[in-house]
Amino acid sequence: MNLPSFSVIGAGNGGQAMAAHLSLMGFTVNLYNRTREKLIPILNNGGIYLEGAVSGFAKLNMITDSMKDAIKDADIIMVTVPASGHSDIAYEMLPYLKSGQIIVLNPGRTFGAIEFYNIIRARSDLNVVISETDTFIYACRTNDGIAKIFRIKDVVSLASIPSWKTDYVVDLLKLAYTQIVPAENVLETSLNNIGSIFHPAPTLLNSARIETTEGSFQYYLEGISPSVAKILERMDRERVAVAHALGVNAITALEWLKDTYGVVSDNLYDAIQNTDAYKGLLAPRTLDCRYIFEDVPMSLVPISSIGRQLGISTHTIDSIIHLASCMHEKNYWKIGRTAVKLGLDGKSAAEIKEIVEGVKEESTVA
Repeated sequence: MNLPSFSVIGAGNGGQAMAAHLSLMGFTVNLYNRTREKLIPILNNGGIYLEGAVSGFAKLNMITDSMKDAIKDADIIMVTVPASGHSDIAYEMLPYLKSGQIIVLNPGRTFGAIEFYNIIRARSDLNVVISETDTFIYACRTNDGIAKIFRIKDVVSLASIPSWKTDYVVDLLKLAYTQIVPAENVLETSLNNIGSIFHPAPTLLNSARIETTEGSFQYYLEGISPSVAKILERMDRERVAVAHALGVNAITALEWLKDTYGVVSDNLYDAIQNTDAYKGLLAPRTLDCRYIFEDVPMSLVPISSIGRQLGISTHTIDSIIHLASCMHEKNYWKIGRTAVKLGLDGKSAAEIKEIVEGVKEESTVA
């Protein structure tokens, strides 16, 4: 079997780590970034130096700021940009996509695949598969063309639109990532978005510390105290309640830590403190970071919006959205993925599930 070729979209922390690792595994990899400035250290090096859980120097097939060139010959397009950029990326690649290609959002955050699918289906001639993961496979950081992988997650769930294409995508990706397992549908990957719990609230509740130290503390191990963990647990219960209302058997953050990192505990604070993968991971340097501008509008807002539609209270989640809106002086309720924007307004849980499942005989996605 010929190995699939990859195009990694986004040269941030995740994109560089993924492109380098895929290359070291023997795959042909193109790396794209919208701004060329981010690519200059990689171009100067001729590739990416990878450290940590995987090490080596990775030469890439192409390093480019041209979307057309980046995706034209790729079998699998791995999108690693923040979810707040998903719609822009979808519109940018739309003219250049070819039937048979697979697009994977790493991760989709909440309902990313639905948003992406709604844009891509504007081309009725196009038969592609839109997929998303529930989390990013690496805990990683980068600096000047040097990527460090602190840990590769043990399990990553993936689902596709339509859902009957999920197994096909998982089998193909397992050539690179044996950790990937199929989820029932993109509602499951979206509502098992643990980043929605672990990112916005600790960042906001450590805002003074981030601003005065430029993030020079361990984000998870020092930034999540017993009191912060209690707030995360309440947010987590609200997320799971919305998932259950949609018929999704969501796992708790505690269960996720067990499945992903093998950590067993009876409370969230102790579980986080015992997660080796979080050792050395520093906080964001500023509050203008994806933990807020991505995870609030693209993770928390859709959970709240769908929850309200289905009659589920999300008071704690709503308070975090409100605080983030105040701090950034932006209306994240308006910016975010609402039920209306996703085309899910007024739909029942059964109708929403029908949309993501797809009908095999009638689907325009193959």
